[in-house]
Amino acid sequence: MTSSFDRLTEQFLVHIGVERGLADATVGAYKSDITKYVNWLQSRSISNPEDIGRQDVEDYVAALDAAGESARSKARRLASLHEFHRFALAQHMVSDDVSASIKAPKGISTLPDVLSVDEVARLLDAVLPDETAAGVSADPVQLRNKALLEFMYATGCRVSEAAGANLDDIDLTEHVARLMGKGSKQRLVPIGGYACEALARYLNAARGELERRTTAKVPERRAVFLNKRGRRISRQSIWEVVKEAGQKAGITRPLHPHTLRHSFATHLIQGGADVRTVQELLGHASVTTTQIYTHVSPEHLIEAYLMAHPRAR
Repeated sequence: MTSSFDRLTEQFLVHIGVERGLADATVGAYKSDITKYVNWLQSRSISNPEDIGRQDVEDYVAALDAAGESARSKARRLASLHEFHRFALAQHMVSDDVSASIKAPKGISTLPDVLSVDEVARLLDAVLPDETAAGVSADPVQLRNKALLEFMYATGCRVSEAAGANLDDIDLTEHVARLMGKGSKQRLVPIGGYACEALARYLNAARGELERRTTAKVPERRAVFLNKRGRRISRQSIWEVVKEAGQKAGITRPLHPHTLRHSFATHLIQGGADVRTVQELLGHASVTTTQIYTHVSPEHLIEAYLMAHPRAR
């Protein structure tokens, strides 16, 4: 039998997925958070949204803390709860939003993983040996990996945007790419010269070979980046490409595709780009999300102080 929670959860997911147009991955994260919350409530014999009290929400947050969840994870789950309770109130399934006054736990603000400019250069150079960098005799997978990582660093795209890129999204003549971001929002991002060259080599000398390797009845005609079997590359495969490149470059700390996105944003801001421009390039809905990249290294702080303070010398 369908419970009140089941109906409310289903309606909520349709609301954020269809009416608000959130990405599938975001809807999935909300579903996971709300399902965990509802299961916990039901374990306390709460079977109706109207029966939830403020103390129940506080106890749930305390339970997350006892389970050892990070401050960031708890904040995300509480944000999902806030959305869920606001929706329940809007649907007149409850008479009060009992979660409204409960704040996210304060945690240590952590900066994103960022590579230095030299480390990015090492990473990109490690993908393709020098002797084959300009030749068509290079392995098609090497050419693809070079083009993929150059594209990700040049555009600051998300891993899902790289995997989802289509051939008609890229204009190498105009040096621009169209990216499909969260909530199916499109944006145009410039592509630098290095990335354009790597993409041109891959498209001219490697993509066709990868496409011919497919065992599918219908070849993949749209995707920019193909896997070894001629299918559209997956997000997991991109993770492996980044990881392998890091090992070849001698970068010992763990890397992931978002490391290139973090590095893209940080290097732009350190190079003088304003935060609003970087916000547009990253496809952030709010500039607040982008402001985490305005951190600067101690070396930059010291240099700025010595250059700017009238009595620094």
